[in-house]
Amino acid sequence: MEKTTVVVIGGGSTGVGILRDLAMRGVDVLLLEKRDMVNGTSSRYHGLLHSGARYVVKDQEAARECIEENIILRKIGKSCVEATEGLFIRLPEDDEAFEEKWVAGCKNSGISAIPITPQEAWQLEPNLSSRLVAAYRVPDAAIDGFRMAWQNIDSAKRYGGRVKTYTEVIRVVSENGKVTGVEVRKFFTNETYFIACDFVINAAGPWSGQIAALAGLEVHVQPDKGTLIAFNQRMTSRIVNRLHVPSDGDIFVPHGSITILGTTSMSVKDPEDTSSSFLEIESLLKIGEKTFENLRKYRILRAFAGSRPLYSSSGGIGRGASRGFVILNHAAEGLYGFITITGGKFTTYRLMAEKLTDMVCQELHITAPCRTAEEPLIQDVPENVKQQARKYFPAYGTVLAANRLGGERFERVVKRLENSPQERQLVCECENVTVAEIKEVISEGTSHTVNDIRRKTRMGMGTCQGIFCSLRSVGILSQYEMAAEKQGSIEQLQNFLQSRFKGIRPVLWGNALREIEIARGIYGVGLNVNGGKPKC
Repeated sequence: MEKTTVVVIGGGSTGVGILRDLAMRGVDVLLLEKRDMVNGTSSRYHGLLHSGARYVVKDQEAARECIEENIILRKIGKSCVEATEGLFIRLPEDDEAFEEKWVAGCKNSGISAIPITPQEAWQLEPNLSSRLVAAYRVPDAAIDGFRMAWQNIDSAKRYGGRVKTYTEVIRVVSENGKVTGVEVRKFFTNETYFIACDFVINAAGPWSGQIAALAGLEVHVQPDKGTLIAFNQRMTSRIVNRLHVPSDGDIFVPHGSITILGTTSMSVKDPEDTSSSFLEIESLLKIGEKTFENLRKYRILRAFAGSRPLYSSSGGIGRGASRGFVILNHAAEGLYGFITITGGKFTTYRLMAEKLTDMVCQELHITAPCRTAEEPLIQDVPENVKQQARKYFPAYGTVLAANRLGGERFERVVKRLENSPQERQLVCECENVTVAEIKEVISEGTSHTVNDIRRKTRMGMGTCQGIFCSLRSVGILSQYEMAAEKQGSIEQLQNFLQSRFKGIRPVLWGNALREIEIARGIYGVGLNVNGGKPKC
């Protein structure tokens, strides 16, 4: 029988933050995720590291938490954060009275909001609307959710933290009002077994209500779906927010070579609902082109959606619910050892983990302090290693790979490149992903599908959306028994192509339509692979 002290359910940002904090304080902790890590909310958002300025009028506490954590994450996760800066701009139709409240709110929250003239704003961002009447500079930034999560896991493993993916909790077991463990089911084999533990942490985000139900408890979490659009160009160097009451389609976030426009807010019954419709896309475009008047000239890469876990004791839903977080100790309801944490934002994941870990450590009589705000997630890649890597990577590929992989893993990949010239070949030209990098992430034991590889390396997330690199990646993955026993190569390829098409379907016009025809020609016609024939 497997045994641990604490089981954490949910492999999103909050779950991995808790895993790291508990492990660093010497607690035996195991994280369980029903699919791959960062498969849900924490990878399906705009990637904004909030300054807190968006919340200063409505929610001062959330705003203060955001600016404090913004500063911390820039320090501990340097390779995950792009310090873009942010602009808040007001257009003629935006309420001038709200601007006054917002300026006062930023001051009260300790958030720097530097006023600049429209002319200065246009010098910084030439593509901004010609109608803007006011602008402010704020310390927003962009952050990579995939990278931040995996670096938390790497840090936790150094302290003994463990992770099991494709392991779904199907029952929370208790005896005499105290948690004794969880029953789990392996995704690929349907095998079930028992894991004994003293505490269960429910960090399943919008699925928290479903996990609580397994323990006979009720947690009122409302999944709130947000749809976003990824453009294939970097139309702005800074994050741009509309200076009005937070609403749909009023944030543009640059990431690498792309820009993300978001987001909508729609209450849904099922957090698995990540569909996007043409009407949602058209609505976002109409709103977004008020900020960037030439928005429709930019090429759309894809659309995607995710569910926020909104918790509100007052019954607020959608944008009426607080972006703060809540910790529910269910001992008060008669079940000792079961704790739920929900709500919050990606920006505040570390703080959420600290508060919950403080509570668990108090129960365990552990006095070790939290160190997650001081210790970097990973060590920087030494300059001499980068210099060596430049012999094998394209011009800018070294920095991309070093940021993705971190110190130790990057060094292992460089050794692969040195020792095996055949592994220097690029699998994904868009993101500069080599054969060596893909083999490295597969060898770690948590990459069972092509989509798992994508989330770790960004393979298939560039301009071609996997048209050319998917077949190569499947070929590499099929060499490993851990993948071959779960899905055949053709099934892997079909599933990956359909997952990519899901995000292209709502924007199927112009270049996107031309590219899907390329995919259909290569896979549907040339290779007779069903995944290359889009399902309508």
